[in-house]
Amino acid sequence: MITPRLADFIAFTEKTAAPWQTKRLLCLSMLDWVACGIAGADEPVSRITRGLVEEEAGAKQAHVFGGHRVPVRAAALVNGTVSHALDFDDTHFAHIGHPSVAVIPAALALAEHHDVSGSVLQHAMLLGLETSIRVGIWLGRTHYQTGFHQTATAGTFGATAASARLLGLDASGTAAALGLAATRASGLQSQFGTMGKPFNAGIAAANGVEASLLIARGFEPNSSGIDTLQGFGDTHASERDVESALFELGKRWIFDGIHHKFHACCHGLHATLEAIANYDRPKLDDIVSVSVATHPRWLTVCNQSNPSTGLGAKFSFRLVVALALLGYDTASPETFRDELCFNPDVLTLRDRVAVAGCSGLSETQAQVEIAHKTNEMHKMFYDLDAPMSLSERETRIFAKAATLVGEERASKLWDIIKKQSDPSEIGLLIRASETRHKSH
Repeated sequence: MITPRLADFIAFTEKTAAPWQTKRLLCLSMLDWVACGIAGADEPVSRITRGLVEEEAGAKQAHVFGGHRVPVRAAALVNGTVSHALDFDDTHFAHIGHPSVAVIPAALALAEHHDVSGSVLQHAMLLGLETSIRVGIWLGRTHYQTGFHQTATAGTFGATAASARLLGLDASGTAAALGLAATRASGLQSQFGTMGKPFNAGIAAANGVEASLLIARGFEPNSSGIDTLQGFGDTHASERDVESALFELGKRWIFDGIHHKFHACCHGLHATLEAIANYDRPKLDDIVSVSVATHPRWLTVCNQSNPSTGLGAKFSFRLVVALALLGYDTASPETFRDELCFNPDVLTLRDRVAVAGCSGLSETQAQVEIAHKTNEMHKMFYDLDAPMSLSERETRIFAKAATLVGEERASKLWDIIKKQSDPSEIGLLIRASETRHKSH
C-alpha cells in the first residue's frame, strides 16, 4: 500500500529534512514557474480560463496571473493552466511530468488565503513535488504510454499533498485527501498541442485544493482510493512498483533530478535542440537531409509531422528542428506562432527532417546527423543529464526569467523567494498590471 506511507511522509516530515541544495532547487523552480506564468498570462487559453472564473466571481482569496483575486480553487485552476500555457516549465523524467505547474499553484493559493509564512509554504511545496514524482514512478511508464498525462494524474496527488500539509491535516486526514483525489485525478495526452494540455495542469492543482478542503470540513471518502480494488492504480494502467516509488522516502529527495526548460517547447525535443545548438548553420539549399534519433517513447509524444498551429509546433520534431536550423530562437515563446507553420523555408527544411526511435538512447538523449550537398556528414549528440552545477543552473534560470518578465521584476521575485517572504508578495507581482515583458 502506497497511501499510508505517503500520508506519514506528508504529515510528519520536518522542514529540516531536506538538504540546502534541494531547497535551492525548489526556489529556482518557483522563480521559473512564476516567470512562465507571468509570460503566459495573455495566451488565449489563459484569457479564456481566467475569464470564466472572474465572471463567476466569488470570495477574493488568492491572486491569479493577469487578473485579480478569486476563490482558492479557482486561483489554482487558473494559475496551473496559465503557468503551463507556454509549455516552458520544469520537467521530471522519473515519471515524465511537469510537477511545478500542478503543485505550486495549489500551494500558493492556499498559502495566500490562509496567511502562512514563506518557509511553511516552501516546505509544503517540496512535499507536494516529491509526492507527485513518487506517485508518478508508482504509476509507471505503462500508465504514461497508455495515454495518461502524468502532469495531471500524478500532479493531482502532489497538489493534494501540498494542500493537506498547509491545512494541517494529520496522517489520517492526508490519506483521506489522497483517497478522495483519486476519484478526481485525470488528464490525457490526446490534448497535447491544444489548449487542453495546460488545462490538465490547472485541473490537477484545483483537484488537490478541493480534495483537501473537503477533508478539512469533515468529508469522509474511501481513504484507499489509490490502492484499493477498482481504485486509481487498478483502473489506470499502473505498474504499482511500491519499492521503487518509496525507496528512501524522506531521506533521498528525487525532486533533485528536476530539469528546467531552456526552449519553449516539449521537453522531449530539448536534447535534439541542445545537440544542434552549436552547429554552424549553412544555407538552406546546402542541407540535403537531417536525421534525428531519439528514445522511441517520444515518437508518440512530440512527433507531430505537419502541425498547423504554434501549440502543435511545440510537439513536432521536424518543425522545431527546422526552426532551430534556420536561426529562429527556440528559447522565445514568440517563435511558436501559427504563421511559421506555413513559412515556405520552414516547410522546405521540415520535409528534409526524418525522425526515428532508437532503443539504445535514453529519454534524455538524442543524436542528430546532418548531410550536406558537399557529401559532408555532421554528427551531434546531447544528453540532458549532462552535469550542470547549481550556480550555472541559477544563472540560466534567472536569465530566462529576466527575458520573460524583465530583469527588475525577476530580481524582485528572486529576492522574495530566497528570503521566504510573505506569499502575498508573490500574489501582488502576478496580478493584472504589466502581465508580459514586451522587449522580446
